[in-house]
Amino acid sequence: MTYTIEKVATLIGARRYGKHKADIGFLLTDSRSLCFPEETLFFALKTKRNDGHNYIADLYRRGVRNFVVTDVPNNYDSAYSGANFLKVIDTLEALQRLAERHRDAFDIPIVGITGSNGKTMVKEWLYQLMSPDMYVTRSPRSYNSQVGVPLSVWLMDKQTRLGIFEAGISEKGEMSALRDIIQPTIAVLTNLGSAHQENFESAEEKCREKAILFHDAKTIVYHADDKIVAGVVASLDYRGERLYWSTSDRQAPMYIKAVEKKETAATITYIYKGGIENWYSIPFIDDASVTNSIVCATIALHLGLDADKLDERMLQLEPVAMRLEVKEGRHGCTLINDSYNSDFNSLDIALDFMNRRPDHQGRRRTLILSDIFQSGVEPARLYRDVGELAAKRGVEKLIGIGPSISSYADEIHTQEKYCFSTVADFIHSPVFKGLRNEVILLKGARRFGFDRITELLVQKVHETVLEVNLNAVVDNLNYYRSFLKPETKLVCMIKADAYGAGSVEIAKSLQDHQVDYLAVAVADEGAMLRGNGITSSIMIMNPELSAFKTMFDNDLEPEVYSFRLLDALVKAAEKEGITNFPVHIKLDTGMHRLGFDPEKDLDKLIEKLQHQNAVIPRSVFSHFVGADSDDFDSFSALQFERFDRASKRLQQAFEHKILRHMDNSAGIEHFPGWQMDMCRLGLGLYGVNSRNNEIINNVSTLKSTILQLRRVPADETVGYSRKGKLMRDSVIAAIPIGYADGLNRHLGNRRGYCLVNGCKAEYVGNICMDVALVDVTGIDCKEGDTVEIFGDHLPVTVLSKILDTIPYEVLTSVSSRVKRIYFQD
Repeated sequence: MTYTIEKVATLIGARRYGKHKADIGFLLTDSRSLCFPEETLFFALKTKRNDGHNYIADLYRRGVRNFVVTDVPNNYDSAYSGANFLKVIDTLEALQRLAERHRDAFDIPIVGITGSNGKTMVKEWLYQLMSPDMYVTRSPRSYNSQVGVPLSVWLMDKQTRLGIFEAGISEKGEMSALRDIIQPTIAVLTNLGSAHQENFESAEEKCREKAILFHDAKTIVYHADDKIVAGVVASLDYRGERLYWSTSDRQAPMYIKAVEKKETAATITYIYKGGIENWYSIPFIDDASVTNSIVCATIALHLGLDADKLDERMLQLEPVAMRLEVKEGRHGCTLINDSYNSDFNSLDIALDFMNRRPDHQGRRRTLILSDIFQSGVEPARLYRDVGELAAKRGVEKLIGIGPSISSYADEIHTQEKYCFSTVADFIHSPVFKGLRNEVILLKGARRFGFDRITELLVQKVHETVLEVNLNAVVDNLNYYRSFLKPETKLVCMIKADAYGAGSVEIAKSLQDHQVDYLAVAVADEGAMLRGNGITSSIMIMNPELSAFKTMFDNDLEPEVYSFRLLDALVKAAEKEGITNFPVHIKLDTGMHRLGFDPEKDLDKLIEKLQHQNAVIPRSVFSHFVGADSDDFDSFSALQFERFDRASKRLQQAFEHKILRHMDNSAGIEHFPGWQMDMCRLGLGLYGVNSRNNEIINNVSTLKSTILQLRRVPADETVGYSRKGKLMRDSVIAAIPIGYADGLNRHLGNRRGYCLVNGCKAEYVGNICMDVALVDVTGIDCKEGDTVEIFGDHLPVTVLSKILDTIPYEVLTSVSSRVKRIYFQD
């Protein structure tokens, strides 16, 4: 559903500056999440630490033309020609009001869920129970805040038949706004726990705040066995249906007669509204899952799901995704990374995961834990409970990081214990250096920067270096930009670790120079960029079915090239509660590698995309087979004709703008008329012109050092298998680079050469894993002198010609153990 900018201005009561036509389909509050600028309305929210108005200029440059502001730029009519500014008193209130007016357009069941814990689980499981029968719109992930709720409600469209939204509060006065936005017909209180208790005088006060969600709902769902909840609800002036559940009150609308737990499943026997006795089973046995399933069953039965379907679908429930990453670390360690939050309940889950993880090596279990915030528990008791929990879960060593946990370290009783004020203090301590043969759980709030610990525990170093000239990258970028129209967007390929140059620093430079998209091969590459502060839009060119969660967590936009991939991605997104996740559709116009057939598959593709809302096509593209050669121009024209016809059909099937792109580095230069909406810059960015195999501006220089010089007489041999036969008395230099570093073995035995002090020095004998031998006879050199493998004076294209391959292969072969050094002139 879209709204005209005029309609939006009316709905939020804004004064409009600018009279440009616009249709609004997407709301944006975080500039880093921008995807569809043409139809985006940006709300410049002001917080204690940030001001959205600071990002208007950047968003305008990236294509956004519609803004909700409290302060209109003084030069809006000149500096922001083409833009609309809607001026309001409070941008957050305007966002909430727009969502509220959007909600008014729907006369359907809306479930609003609040509670201290279990909101997301209930939401996701209820979705799994009801979505086979109706189109359900639900909150993405845990979008339950003052900003998250309006963004969630905005996702409802004409297909929605059931809405499920979370409402989370942390202090008094927050629920009223969320209630007005959600306007639930069914209001649910999952439980009353300790979260955010520090902001309320009592548990009863917190319950009353949560119960504001009940006002005006037709039906309320709650646990009557909880005395505080039951007491608060009894005191309300509520006249709708009280659909409570109980394990003790046989007259309860949802009476739970029995809960039977077996090894891997639990069976719940119930009587609903005085009917016959029924039961269902779930594939979980923990108390939280049992409780959440009862809440879901109560709502599902109320919505009309019959007992047989309920039993069938309950048994098929899938767990809600958890953020636990397992990585192999240095020195025999395994890392379990859960450094996203540090609340007590999620700590228990993570410790349980570590404790249950098989470890046949008998390694110690270590917990690295930050301060725990917003627990509502007195610190001494909190950390005493942490120590008890850790001990019960098999933790032998605890490393605390933060001022609070350090202050209350005496309350924690484990076999081995260390505390530090900051991550930096820990990293520079003997304790960090002594981590060996341990299973390590990293559990901390984001603000502590635990990612630094992770990076160091997996860090690899090596002596030979690759020097990367960041100025050259920018010069190459500008070279290709000179062929583009001002409105043409640009995707910069930084897959394969930026063609061996190191993707993080390259991405930072490209982001600083305002490229529209970055593209990597796999999700892990994109996640690594996000972890290093890259906020640009990132495209995943070869998405793996096992990496969907990584893509969702890091806003990584996958290429979709087959129905198998599309179906799996949609299913995974729905499981995560995600809607309108941007994807890039690949068409096979002649490469015959990956992609949808533009003739045979298009109708089916359009139908599938239209009948779901988990993903949304952001762009459609294809690959030229031979843009680098004039010999293939006729076939390139045929490819473009196929793509042009199919991509336009795809565009016409959707209301939003779908970007089209086909030109690669060679195509940008050779086919300027086929730029369309966007182009992809790959090898050219790294200085190689694939049209003529010449260097534009060299980016990467691979260097090594002479370790040792040795005089070897004629008729002797050097290296393995005595392949390096010497015909004269020679001086042989050993350099610390081998095929494990990316030096191709086929360069050995005098097929290739390097430069020593500017002179050619042939590789003699077989190239070894870690060492190569070069003939420096007659060259003025000494141990410690620099050796250029390829770079400014020995172009990488020379090596690729010798090897009968392409520069891509040589560049991407440089091993990750080779240290990268970045510089700017």
